[in-house]
Amino acid sequence: MPIAAQFSEYGTSDVLRIVDAPAPVAGPGQVRIAVRAVSVNPVDWKILQGALQELIRLDLPAGLGSDVAGVVDQVGDGVTAFAVGDEVLGSSSTPSYAQFALADPAELVTRPAEVPWEVAGSLAGAGGTAWKVLDLLGVTAGETLLIHAAAGGVGVFAVQLAVARGMRVIGTASESNHELLRSIGAIPVTYGDGLADRVRAAAPQGVDAVLDASGRGELPVSIELAGGPERVLTIAAFDAADHGVRFHLGGGGQDTIRAIRDILALIEDGRLRLPIWRTYPLTEAAAALDASQTGHLGGKIVLLPS
Repeated sequence: MPIAAQFSEYGTSDVLRIVDAPAPVAGPGQVRIAVRAVSVNPVDWKILQGALQELIRLDLPAGLGSDVAGVVDQVGDGVTAFAVGDEVLGSSSTPSYAQFALADPAELVTRPAEVPWEVAGSLAGAGGTAWKVLDLLGVTAGETLLIHAAAGGVGVFAVQLAVARGMRVIGTASESNHELLRSIGAIPVTYGDGLADRVRAAAPQGVDAVLDASGRGELPVSIELAGGPERVLTIAAFDAADHGVRFHLGGGGQDTIRAIRDILALIEDGRLRLPIWRTYPLTEAAAALDASQTGHLGGKIVLLPS
């Protein structure tokens, strides 16, 4: 029988179980995907721990994951966009930490043959989020953008999308990830005391906007550097409202497919690459979540269910 990762109570990764899960059946307007790859995102362990209960309501037991890449193996009535055997990527309608998941064809695109499965399974959530927040910040060509946790899952997308749009990017990261940031077009600076001075040295003309993908207390210095909270946005700091800063949790929303197509075009042109830190089998989903929570990984974590 197929398997899936599920939890019946909120908590650490210890509450996650690998269970037998009958493959869901594609209803009208749906496709079923035999899952090949699914990205592990910070929102997943935050959901597991119950940190997002007020924003994301779940009936327990529940599963995790919405990024997905795999092969269509069942097509519901009325679906004409895809056929059995098509290789796809995008967002799933049912939890994707599983060997099978359902999806709305409108939330999928065809996987280009040159895009590896682990990359294909990592584009929708982090890529869609990065694409969306750049638009929300209103940054344009010639402006300077500071990104906290620039070597993380959303950060590596945001850096490269911003560079492709003609922005100057400064990225905070641990020393071990500085070379990665340079290789994708960012000017790296180190976290910690003296951060504001290091950013000013890297950007003497000032910072126009800040994206906080870290959530580790960077909002005050971000507001200082941006000259106010108006052009600071966080996807990770739950105390954003206390600082007058916008908090974004919605991923790419209705723009996700557009974001994926833009990202795929940049990959094809050699202008965007997605480093993969490590892959895990689905049976080691708990370990993958633990690794994600440590941060400073310099690339995506991906589950390979089959």
